[in-house]
Amino acid sequence: MKEQVLAVQRMQDYIEENLEKEMTLTDMAKVSLFSPWYSYRLFREYLGISIAEYVRKLRLSKAALRIRDEECRIIDVAYELGFGSVDGFTRAFHKEFGCNPSDYVRNPVPIGLFVPYGVKYRELRKDEIDMSDIQSVFVQVVHKPERLCIIKRGVSAEDYFPYCEEVSCDVWGILLSMKSLSGEPVCMWLPEKYKKPNTSTYVQGVEVEKDYMGMIPEGFDVIMLPEADYLMFQGQPFQEEDYCEAIRSVQHAMNIYDPSVNGFQWDNSNPRIQLEPIGSRGYIELRAVKKKDA
Repeated sequence: MKEQVLAVQRMQDYIEENLEKEMTLTDMAKVSLFSPWYSYRLFREYLGISIAEYVRKLRLSKAALRIRDEECRIIDVAYELGFGSVDGFTRAFHKEFGCNPSDYVRNPVPIGLFVPYGVKYRELRKDEIDMSDIQSVFVQVVHKPERLCIIKRGVSAEDYFPYCEEVSCDVWGILLSMKSLSGEPVCMWLPEKYKKPNTSTYVQGVEVEKDYMGMIPEGFDVIMLPEADYLMFQGQPFQEEDYCEAIRSVQHAMNIYDPSVNGFQWDNSNPRIQLEPIGSRGYIELRAVKKKDA
């Protein structure tokens, strides 16, 4: 991998680990191992925004989640995340999300959180991966209740990367801002009955209660998903740079798995579900099943 990519990734990692501290361009240069000027240029070239803008967006998104989920004062969050005053924090929050922090605490509507994708992972997409050394995959039955799913449709995408090209990765930030029935957003491959003409099979969304009455973000759709059983396939923990291998290992295991050993058969009338690949827990995918015909 190019040293310039690794340098930008080191700066991203440093920012994540030191978000509550004051950071300078000199600090970035020490981490990147390049000059301050070249570090600044590399960061902007690979991520499309300046270091200062990146830090600001990440701090505001972390602050939004804290004031939404924790019993904490806005003034404390503002100062702890490096803002010089509550007024400055409030102005920045409103500019970024279109609402004041105090209003958001009372009514946490969907907002576009900033998701800091690591630059090195763009370099790790592989067309061919050796599947001869398959790792263990854990399988368990998961029951999901009847629920609504608020989704963002693409155009023709069948997988993650084409979907991001059609819709943009910003969708995930909006979904993260919404409280999910399952604790996190989901990615799904939709059966035909849930698709609309000229829309994608692959979508991202958030599962909510079936009687959800909250805001639906502009451009999103709502589908009702029935109560169903799923087989959850979970791989072993992996290094973040090995996420491609982790995904394909689990998908390979799922493709050759016989659900009849659990008394089930595949239920293709329900969406296949993908969770965000997180190295510490292993890659997770869920596929719907139903009781095997007698």
